[in-house]
Amino acid sequence: MFTVAALYHFTRFEDPDSLRPALVALCEREGLRGTLLVAHEGINGTVAGNRGGIDALLAHLRALPGCAGLEHKESTASEMPFNRMKVRLKREIVTMGQPDVDPLAGTGHYVKPADWNELIQSEDVAVIDTRNDYEVAIGTFEGAIDPQTRSFGEFPAWWEANKDRFHNKRIAMFCTGGIRCEKSTNYLLGQGVEDVYHLQGGILKYLEEVPESASTWDGECFVFDGRVSVGHGLKEGELKLCYACRRPLQPEDMRRAEYELGVSCHHCLHETTPEDRDRFRERQTQIRLATKRGEKHIG
Repeated sequence: MFTVAALYHFTRFEDPDSLRPALVALCEREGLRGTLLVAHEGINGTVAGNRGGIDALLAHLRALPGCAGLEHKESTASEMPFNRMKVRLKREIVTMGQPDVDPLAGTGHYVKPADWNELIQSEDVAVIDTRNDYEVAIGTFEGAIDPQTRSFGEFPAWWEANKDRFHNKRIAMFCTGGIRCEKSTNYLLGQGVEDVYHLQGGILKYLEEVPESASTWDGECFVFDGRVSVGHGLKEGELKLCYACRRPLQPEDMRRAEYELGVSCHHCLHETTPEDRDRFRERQTQIRLATKRGEKHIG
């Protein structure tokens, strides 16, 4: 089994690019794979490997300036869920496109998973899922509002168009691991919303700590790695990806006429051109040839 560590931490890095060489070297040495994003506002990522490698990475990260309090969430994978290791310099560690948003200046009230059900079942609370539409489609909390955004950068416009719906309401927000809510709750505070809350540790922490018998979660939680989704207890789910559009698919979706492995699904068949699909088919051919050679195609 592989250990999968999801992490983020907001802090001030004066020269984030200078952090990359040591991180790349450590991850290569320990055989880790996944993605780490570094920016002036902090670090974010998900990485998988053996126990010793994950511990070495976490120790290195917590030794960075301002990162002693870095928290992470762990789960397991039966197979390595990433093809390679990437350490990238970014403008934001989660892209919202709002330069005035600063989680270090303040966020909503953190709500522990054990207290989340009571909060969101209150009549004066509006529960908002801040994730992308394809993530919400496979699972969310009962009664949660889906903004139907295709990217996090669309959330401010959605809020501006819908804010009157939430007059005199307390706002409870959630996302996969908590990082989006750091920014979205700070954004709402800046818009004059006073009572803002968010699920501490995100859906992953909720599914880890709250027993299924007491859960108000319905479905599975999309994760951005080869497992595709996890359920209660952070067990691997049944979903697969369409490798053309990267959307999650239910088992029955792969029996539809529009589905062709690595080429198309019912979501994207009409979003791509015949030339695109020819390229995707060639990629699948290369994947099959690599498999026959006992190699893993990562192109």
